[in-house]
Amino acid sequence: MNDRKVRYSDKDLEEFRVIIKRKINLAEEDLALIESAFKNDSNNGTEDTSPTFKAFEEGSETMSKEANVQLAIRQEKFIRDLKNAILRIENKSYGVCRVTGNLIQKERLKLVPHATLSIEAKRQQH
Repeated sequence: MNDRKVRYSDKDLEEFRVIIKRKINLAEEDLALIESAFKNDSNNGTEDTSPTFKAFEEGSETMSKEANVQLAIRQEKFIRDLKNAILRIENKSYGVCRVTGNLIQKERLKLVPHATLSIEAKRQQH
């Protein structure tokens, strides 16, 4: 009986590493855009418009700032998850479901490269 732990080959891991690195770069670019958006939101040129419009504009500005902050937080978590996936590639535990111990399907990892659960384990959570 073969009790060797099932894992992805080094070739597969390298393929995933390339996908994840690309996603990290894109995600970091997106985060920079989000952050620059809420840094530049402070002045939208509404000083000389009517007071009611200005109040409405400030209200929507606050909402968009909050939305941007939420987006930035989600983006930072996504980047952290992707970087953790790189660590799992390095220690060769990448693609192994943390609940079942089985390999996560390649198709799922290509769509969600930071996944740590197989579809079966994810269904059991609901």
